[in-house]
Amino acid sequence: MRYKKDIQRYKEYSKSSALLLVLTQQGLWALFVYRFFNAIYRSTMPKIVKAPLLVVGVFFQKWIEVITGITLPYAATIGEGLYIGHYSGIIISPETVIGKHCNISQGVTIGVSGRGAHRGVPTIGNRVYMAAGAVIAGGINVGDGAVIGANSLVITDVKEGTTVLGVPAKMVSAKDSKDYI
Repeated sequence: MRYKKDIQRYKEYSKSSALLLVLTQQGLWALFVYRFFNAIYRSTMPKIVKAPLLVVGVFFQKWIEVITGITLPYAATIGEGLYIGHYSGIIISPETVIGKHCNISQGVTIGVSGRGAHRGVPTIGNRVYMAAGAVIAGGINVGDGAVIGANSLVITDVKEGTTVLGVPAKMVSAKDSKDYI
C-alpha cells in the first residue's frame, strides 16, 4: 500500500508514531485523500460506479485543499513515499508524474506551461528534492536524484543527480539529493 510508504517516510524524518503523524501532518491528510481517490480513478470498476465516486473525490480534494493549501489531484501519478515537508501553497497539475521517495516543500508548483512542442507538464524522477517556492513547468523531465533549489523556475530538463538554482534554473552543482532525501 502506497500510503503506508508515505507514512514510513514521515516516520523516518520525525521519529514519531504513525498515529501522531496521521493526526497532525497536513501532508499526510492530503496524501490520504489523493491515494484513496487515485485508486478509484485507476480502478477498472464500471463507469456508472466510478463517475459518482470521483465527483465525491473532487469535493474531498477541494476540502483538503482549503484546509491544507495542498492540491494533489487524483489524476496525477505520484510514486510511493512522497514527503511534503511543510504544508501550504503546493499545487500539482493533474497530468504530472512524480517518482518514488520525492520531497516537496511549501510553495512548490508543478504545472502546465510552454508553447507548441514544449507545452505540457513535468515528469519528475525518483528521489527528487524540490525546495520551497520552486516552480517546475512545461513538458520537461527532472532526472532521478535531482535537487531543485529554493525559488527556482525550472523550464528545461534537469539532468539526473544535479542541483539547479535560479530564474531560469541552471545547473550549479553535480551534487545529488541524497543529503536531502
